[in-house]
Amino acid sequence: MSGDHIYSALSEEHGGDTRWAFGTGFTDALAGVDTTLPEGVDGADLALYCQMLGDDALVQAQRLVHWVTDAPELEEEVALANIALDLLGQARLLLARAGQADGTGRDEDAFAYRRGPTEFRNVHLAEAPRGDFARAVVTLLTLSSARLAVFARLADSRDPVLAAVAAKAVNELAYHREYAVSWALRLGDGTPYSRERMTAAVAEVWPLTGELFATHPVEARMARQGVGVDPATVREEVHDVLARVLTTARLDAPEPFPAPVLAGRRGQHTAELAPLLDELQKVAREHPEATW
Repeated sequence: MSGDHIYSALSEEHGGDTRWAFGTGFTDALAGVDTTLPEGVDGADLALYCQMLGDDALVQAQRLVHWVTDAPELEEEVALANIALDLLGQARLLLARAGQADGTGRDEDAFAYRRGPTEFRNVHLAEAPRGDFARAVVTLLTLSSARLAVFARLADSRDPVLAAVAAKAVNELAYHREYAVSWALRLGDGTPYSRERMTAAVAEVWPLTGELFATHPVEARMARQGVGVDPATVREEVHDVLARVLTTARLDAPEPFPAPVLAGRRGQHTAELAPLLDELQKVAREHPEATW
C-alpha cells in the first residue's frame, strides 16, 4: 500500500472503485455461469471449500442483522443491513455452487436452513457475540480485510464460479473494509472514552484472529490446484492492513496474530452459533413448504 491517506492507500489496489455492489438481486444463483468442474478437481473438495466461504458470509450476515434498530444512528442501521445483504448474496452463490459441485443438487436454502451447528464450517469470529458498536467495527474490519485478501486472489481461480463470485465480491468487500476503517478512525482518534472502547474491542477480537489463517486440508488442496487460496498466505498482508489502520486511529499497533488453530472449519463451534441459527432457520423450519 502507498499514499498519504489511509483511505487512498487501502482503496487504490481495487481501482479506487469502492461503490456499493449489492450482493442480491438475482433469482437463479448460478444463472449464466459455467458450472463445469475444472479438470482434475474433486467435486466434494470444491463443495466443502465453497461451503466454508459461504458459511462465513451467511453467519456474519445474520450477526450484523442484530444491529438493525439498534445502531447508533439510522444511517448506520441502513449501512450495516446492506453490508449484511452483500454477504448474503455471496453466501447464496457459494452455497449454490457447493450443492452443484457435490452432486446433491441442494440449493442455497437447503444449506442455510436445513443444517445443524456441527454442519456449519464458518470461523468463530463470524459467530462471536455482537458486543458493543466498537466491537462490531473491529470485527467487521478484521473479517472484511481477511476476506478481501482471499477473494482478490480467487478472481484468478480455475473454477469459473469462484472466479465470477470473487470478481463481484472484491468491490463489496472493499466497501465493507472502508466503512469499518472510517469508524475505527472516528472512534480510535475520538474521545478518551471512545478510544477506551476501541482498545477493549481489539483486545476481545484479537484472540479469535488466528483461526482466519489456519489451513484446512481442503483449502490446501484447492490452493495447490489453482482453485482456492491458502489463508496462511494472506496472513502478513492482513496484519499489515490492520496495523496501519489501528496505528492511524491512534490505537496500539496489534501484536502478531495468535497461532492458527482449526475449529469452525471442522464443525467445532462456540455456544453462540446454535441460537444464531435458531433465529436464521425458525421460519423456514416452521413452514418448510412455504414459498415467498
